[in-house]
Amino acid sequence: MHVQTLEMDEKGASKPELEDAETGGRLMVPETNAEDVVSPVSTENANHYGDGLDTHHLPLNQNSSNLEVHLYRKRWLIVLLFAACSTSNAYQWIHLNIIGDKVVLYYNASLPKSVYLQQVALDWLSMVYMLAYIPLIFPLTWLLDKKGLRLVIIAGSLLNALGAWLKCAALHPDRFALVVFAQTTCAIAQVFILGIPAHLAAVWFGPNEVSTATAFGVFGNQIGCALGFLLPPEIVTSAQDVEAIERELKVMLYGGAVITSVLFVLVLIFFQNRPPSPPSQAQILAASGSSDEAYCSSLRNLFANASFVLLLVTYGINTGSYYAIGTLLNSLVLYYFPHDHVNAGRIGLTLVVAGVAGSILSGIWLDRTKCYKLTTIVIYAMSCVGMLCFTLTLCLSKIWAVFLCSGILGFFMTGYLPVGFEFAAELTYPEPEGTSSGLLNASAQIFGIILTLGIRAVTEKLQNGMLAGNLAITAVLLLGVVGTILIRSDLRRQVAQLTRLNEALIEEEVVSDVKTKSPAKVERTDTNDASDI
Repeated sequence: MHVQTLEMDEKGASKPELEDAETGGRLMVPETNAEDVVSPVSTENANHYGDGLDTHHLPLNQNSSNLEVHLYRKRWLIVLLFAACSTSNAYQWIHLNIIGDKVVLYYNASLPKSVYLQQVALDWLSMVYMLAYIPLIFPLTWLLDKKGLRLVIIAGSLLNALGAWLKCAALHPDRFALVVFAQTTCAIAQVFILGIPAHLAAVWFGPNEVSTATAFGVFGNQIGCALGFLLPPEIVTSAQDVEAIERELKVMLYGGAVITSVLFVLVLIFFQNRPPSPPSQAQILAASGSSDEAYCSSLRNLFANASFVLLLVTYGINTGSYYAIGTLLNSLVLYYFPHDHVNAGRIGLTLVVAGVAGSILSGIWLDRTKCYKLTTIVIYAMSCVGMLCFTLTLCLSKIWAVFLCSGILGFFMTGYLPVGFEFAAELTYPEPEGTSSGLLNASAQIFGIILTLGIRAVTEKLQNGMLAGNLAITAVLLLGVVGTILIRSDLRRQVAQLTRLNEALIEEEVVSDVKTKSPAKVERTDTNDASDI
């Protein structure tokens, strides 16, 4: 390590000289040039922290490692806006499937004649969310890495509002194809939203808040699912009257379109790309290296990480199972409890509300303990147990028991979502969180489509198809538990955070030593000048 010192020449002018810091006894002055004085932050760092830069928090040195950490109150507004957008989009994922029998009745003129094909067509209103995500997540992740959060969230909220209004235009029995197109538009909007929580948390929140912030971001998605399960059965209540169903669908769809439009305007006005100064030492290091790391190289690094690949599969199994259950819940509940449409929605609500509690508690637990692997294993194992209990209680035809077990299942299965995001961020640091989150979600969509189609086919061909399908999900979750146990706990982000803090302490000690020694140097110089006179 070299620093610049001041020596006095014979004429009393200062001259710079490089010397090892270990020699001590001399005043250290950082080497400067015109660029340092004119521009507090290099162009590279401005690309990352240039939105409304507050130069009071940034030192003169251009090195990104010298950026100071600062937390802003606006981070809570940002995560709240994102959560609201995620809520509205997740609501549109499931709000038609949970009243599937009413949708089939209303759009019967434009659906296939076969009952099985009608159910598959209905399932695709949910699965199109999964299908659209898989090919689009890669260009979207690149866009997020290059252009930042603001552009991505604006695009997502705009597409979400557009899809909602297209559903209003599709209110006619022979326009099911337009409903599918509108749902596809909302599905594309989901790609701009679903993988954001871990990235947003890392960009805006401190090291002891990221897990909680991620959980809060996922919480918005879960609330949307909860509302999607709860509200449609309460709004669309008519049994066989097509005209009454149309009036009720109109209330539901126009209400959703207005809300999504308001959210788009709010995002356009208030959503900011990133804070003026980074929130953590880990984010400083990530920002300084991100411009040098190509997106394709980042993908290669992720797929070369064996622990992440295992997590990719196990996360996909767990979350894909949740998607399949949500998609088929109307058929599942009506199979065991005929004509109990309202309870189908309420069971879905119980799944999600319990999951919200699980997400929040798991996020707080991770922030306090940093026990990522153990927490992941326990939650995954309890998801498997919860699925088995849910399956068995359905066979008992005891609705109160189904509600109880759906709460247990939701608490752990949905509570796993933020844990998986944060565990991936730890295993893959310093790769962008948006990339790892995007891949996790893509895996979940793939497994969601496979399990949904598989269970629907089993229920068509077997007499006890629903039971067989639920037991199959339980067995797959058990495989996921085994895979999770095999993941190596390599917490790279925690190591980087501690390393950076140690370096900062060492730098502070060196500066402190220099300040205590510099007066002696100045005094010796003054004495020599006096004797010369």
